[in-house]
Amino acid sequence: MATKKQSVESKVKEIRRKTRKKYSSEEKIRIVLEGLRGEDSIAELCSREGINANVYYKWSKDFLEAGKKRLNGDTKREANSNEVHKLKGENFDLKQLVAELSLENRMLKKSLNGSE
Repeated sequence: MATKKQSVESKVKEIRRKTRKKYSSEEKIRIVLEGLRGEDSIAELCSREGINANVYYKWSKDFLEAGKKRLNGDTKREANSNEVHKLKGENFDLKQLVAELSLENRMLKKSLNGSE
């Protein structure tokens, strides 16, 4: 009976994990800024947004640390997913071009060697 209960609990946890809402960076910023405004308590804000207070405080800390780094002149940042996707596409196109030019170069060399 105990193993069946554990099995059910693990399935419930798995379903919750898979159906958990994913917040975009814009949503996280909006929530953190709302909390910083102080119009509502953090508990009310978290309840309304459906997040745990610990999650809010982690986002808030990350947000403030990133701002602090930026104000100190650190302009290095991580690329967002759109930029990464665009760069991967560009990388693929450039690799295709290099492959085509290499093949063309090889064919031209062979034709020159054959005519000598």
